[in-house]
Amino acid sequence: MVSGLLTGVAVVLLVLLQGTQSVYIKYQDFQVQLESVKKLSDLEKQQVPSPNLQAQNLLPSVCQHPALPLDLRPICASKKAATIFRALKTIASDDCELCVNVACTGCR
Repeated sequence: MVSGLLTGVAVVLLVLLQGTQSVYIKYQDFQVQLESVKKLSDLEKQQVPSPNLQAQNLLPSVCQHPALPLDLRPICASKKAATIFRALKTIASDDCELCVNVACTGCR
Protein backbone atom coordinates (compact mmCIF):
# COMPACT_ATOMS: atom_id res chain seq x y z
CA MET A 1 0.00 0.00 0.00
CA VAL A 2 2.72 2.47 1.02
CA SER A 3 4.98 1.56 -1.92
CA GLY A 4 2.07 2.04 -4.34
CA LEU A 5 1.40 5.47 -2.86
CA LEU A 6 5.08 6.43 -3.12
CA THR A 7 5.17 5.27 -6.75
CA GLY A 8 2.10 7.37 -7.49
CA VAL A 9 3.66 10.42 -5.85
CA ALA A 10 6.90 9.89 -7.79
CA VAL A 11 5.02 9.71 -11.10
CA VAL A 12 3.12 12.92 -10.32
CA LEU A 13 6.37 14.71 -9.41
CA LEU A 14 8.04 13.58 -12.64
CA VAL A 15 5.12 14.83 -14.70
CA LEU A 16 5.21 18.18 -12.89
CA LEU A 17 8.97 18.54 -13.37
CA GLN A 18 8.71 17.83 -17.09
CA GLY A 19 6.03 20.49 -17.39
CA THR A 20 8.25 23.14 -15.78
CA GLN A 21 11.10 22.81 -18.28
CA SER A 22 10.75 25.57 -20.84
CA VAL A 23 12.29 26.04 -24.26
CA TYR A 24 13.86 29.47 -24.66
CA ILE A 25 14.52 31.38 -27.86
CA LYS A 26 17.44 33.82 -27.88
CA TYR A 27 17.28 36.51 -30.53
CA GLN A 28 19.45 39.61 -30.52
CA ASP A 29 19.48 40.78 -26.87
CA PHE A 30 16.19 39.08 -25.98
CA GLN A 31 15.48 35.68 -24.47
CA VAL A 32 11.86 34.56 -24.46
CA GLN A 33 9.97 31.35 -23.84
CA LEU A 34 8.69 29.39 -26.82
CA GLU A 35 5.27 29.28 -25.17
CA SER A 36 5.23 33.10 -25.01
CA VAL A 37 5.90 33.32 -28.76
CA LYS A 38 3.06 30.88 -29.40
CA LYS A 39 0.80 33.04 -27.24
CA LEU A 40 1.94 36.10 -29.22
CA SER A 41 0.63 34.48 -32.41
CA ASP A 42 -2.69 33.77 -30.71
CA LEU A 43 -2.97 37.36 -29.46
CA GLU A 44 -2.22 38.74 -32.93
CA LYS A 45 -5.00 36.59 -34.42
CA GLN A 46 -7.42 38.13 -31.89
CA GLN A 47 -6.43 41.71 -32.77
CA VAL A 48 -8.47 43.59 -35.34
CA PRO A 49 -6.04 45.84 -37.21
CA SER A 50 -6.99 49.48 -37.45
CA PRO A 51 -5.28 51.28 -40.37
CA ASN A 52 -5.47 54.64 -38.57
CA LEU A 53 -3.84 53.32 -35.41
CA GLN A 54 -1.06 51.49 -37.24
CA ALA A 55 -0.18 54.56 -39.28
CA GLN A 56 0.22 56.65 -36.12
CA ASN A 57 1.90 54.01 -33.96
CA LEU A 58 5.00 52.16 -35.12
CA LEU A 59 4.67 49.61 -32.32
CA PRO A 60 2.81 46.38 -33.05
CA SER A 61 -0.73 46.61 -31.71
CA VAL A 62 -0.14 43.47 -29.65
CA CYS A 63 2.17 45.56 -27.41
CA GLN A 64 -0.97 47.22 -26.02
CA HIS A 65 -2.64 43.88 -25.24
CA PRO A 66 -2.89 43.26 -21.47
CA ALA A 67 -2.38 39.50 -21.97
CA LEU A 68 1.02 39.94 -23.66
CA PRO A 69 3.44 37.65 -21.78
CA LEU A 70 5.84 39.47 -19.47
CA ASP A 71 8.97 38.18 -21.19
CA LEU A 72 7.81 39.73 -24.49
CA ARG A 73 7.11 43.20 -23.07
CA PRO A 74 10.73 44.45 -23.20
CA ILE A 75 10.67 43.89 -26.97
CA CYS A 76 7.93 46.52 -27.24
CA ALA A 77 10.45 49.12 -26.05
CA SER A 78 12.63 48.39 -29.08
CA LYS A 79 12.31 50.41 -32.27
CA LYS A 80 12.53 47.11 -34.15
CA ALA A 81 9.71 45.41 -32.20
CA ALA A 82 7.70 44.38 -35.28
CA THR A 83 10.78 42.88 -36.95
CA ILE A 84 11.80 41.06 -33.76
CA PHE A 85 8.32 39.62 -33.27
CA ARG A 86 8.28 38.40 -36.90
CA ALA A 87 11.70 36.76 -36.47
CA LEU A 88 10.67 35.07 -33.21
CA LYS A 89 7.52 33.67 -34.81
CA THR A 90 9.58 32.32 -37.73
CA ILE A 91 12.06 30.68 -35.37
CA ALA A 92 9.27 29.23 -33.23
CA SER A 93 7.67 27.59 -36.26
CA ASP A 94 10.92 26.04 -37.54
CA ASP A 95 11.80 22.78 -35.78
CA CYS A 96 15.38 22.96 -37.07
CA GLU A 97 15.87 26.41 -35.58
CA LEU A 98 14.75 25.04 -32.23
CA CYS A 99 16.88 21.88 -32.72
CA VAL A 100 14.03 19.59 -31.78
CA ASN A 101 14.42 17.45 -34.88
CA VAL A 102 17.55 15.25 -34.90
CA ALA A 103 17.41 15.11 -38.70
CA CYS A 104 18.29 18.81 -38.85
CA THR A 105 21.94 19.31 -39.78
CA GLY A 106 22.36 22.87 -38.49
CA CYS A 107 21.55 22.16 -34.83
CA ARG A 108 24.20 22.85 -32.24
